[in-house]
Amino acid sequence: MAGFTTTSNDHLIRSNLWSSNLKEILQDELMGMRYVDMITDFPDGDTMNIPSIGQAEINNYAEGQAVRYTAMDTGNFTFTINDYKSSATYITNKMKQDSYVMDRLVASFVPKMNRAIMKSMEASVLATGPAGQTAANSNTINGAKHRYVAGGANQTLVVEDFAKALYALQKANVPATNLVAIVDPSVEFAFNTQTNLVNFSNNPQWEGIVSSGISSGMRFVKNIYGFDVYTSQNLKLNTTTETIDGVVGVSGAVNNLFFSATTDVLPFIGNVRQQPKVDSEYNKDMQRDEYVTTCRYGFKLYRPENLVTVLSDPGQVYA
Repeated sequence: MAGFTTTSNDHLIRSNLWSSNLKEILQDELMGMRYVDMITDFPDGDTMNIPSIGQAEINNYAEGQAVRYTAMDTGNFTFTINDYKSSATYITNKMKQDSYVMDRLVASFVPKMNRAIMKSMEASVLATGPAGQTAANSNTINGAKHRYVAGGANQTLVVEDFAKALYALQKANVPATNLVAIVDPSVEFAFNTQTNLVNFSNNPQWEGIVSSGISSGMRFVKNIYGFDVYTSQNLKLNTTTETIDGVVGVSGAVNNLFFSATTDVLPFIGNVRQQPKVDSEYNKDMQRDEYVTTCRYGFKLYRPENLVTVLSDPGQVYA
C-alpha cells in the first residue's frame, strides 16, 4: 500500500482557502464639516436670503454747517440647498443563501453608504471655497491677493506662501486666531524635503523633523506662521489651466485653503435639509433586498474675506 504524499494525494488537499475576514478599504479622515456655519432657522424651501449691512461713513464737519447724513450700504446673500445625493445597493436571495459571509456583508451596507454620503459632503465643502472665488483672478481684498499660484519650484507651496496668506487675512480684518490651512499631501512631501527644514542646524525651530516627520496623522507637528496645518485628499482639483497675474497654474492644480476657524467668522455656510436617511425593502420581482441612503444639503462660501486659496501642482513634487 502506498503512503500519503502531496503529489499522489492532491485531491485530499484544498488548493484554495477563503478567510472569514473581509478586507476593508482604508479611509481618510474627514474634517470639512467642522468649518461650516450651519443654518438652523431654515424651516422649509430650498433658498435662504441673508441681508447684510455695510459700515458707517465718516465725513468732515465744520461748526455751523449741517451734518451730512449717509445711508449704509446693504446687500443680500442668497444660499440654496442644491445637493441631493443617494447611495444604494442590493443583495439577491440566491446570494444570501449561498454566501458564507452574508451576515457580515449585509451589516456593512449602511455604514458604507453613510460613509460615501459623508465623503461627498466633505468634497462639497472643500470645493465650495474655490468655487465661490473668481477663477483666473487674484480676488484682491484691501490690496491683498486671496487667490494665487504657489511660489515654490514646480509650483509647490513654500513657507512664504503661508506668510502671504496670513497677510491677506490680516488685510481683510480677519481675526488672527484659530488659523487653519488644509493642504494636499504633496505639500507635506515638499516641506519634508526642503533643505532649510531638513538641515535643522540652520533652523532649530524644525529640529526633529528628519527623525519624526513633519506630521502626526493628518496634522503638521508644528504650525507655520500661526496656521495649524492639516492634509486632505479631498481638496478641489482644477480641470484646466488657470492664469493668475500672469502665472499659469497647471491643469490638475490642487486648491489649498487658508482661513480662520474662529466661530463667528467661519468661511463656509451650510444646511443639511435631510440627514442621511436609510430605506430598505424587499423587491419580490427581482427577488432581492434593496437598501438606499439619501441626503440633501447645500454649502456656500459665506465670507470670501476669510479664505485664501493657493494653487499648487501635486504632480511635480518629485521633480
